[in-house]
Amino acid sequence: MKLQYYPETDSLYIDLSAKPSAESREISEGVVLDYSADGALVGIDIDNASKKLDLAELVLSKFPAQTHTISA
Repeated sequence: MKLQYYPETDSLYIDLSAKPSAESREISEGVVLDYSADGALVGIDIDNASKKLDLAELVLSKFPAQTHTISA
């Protein structure tokens, strides 16, 4: 899973899978779910992310994976 924030557009993309997106559905204003060809959720796109989410802090608790930090 990858979280990618784009400050120039204030959008956050949460990449849930390496599968390509085949279909997208807007579930509320500025929130789009991406699905693979087999119907699996593969990503979440959030426009105006700083107005919808607290981007100042990211907390991972008991996350069963290795974490990597990349700073811009």
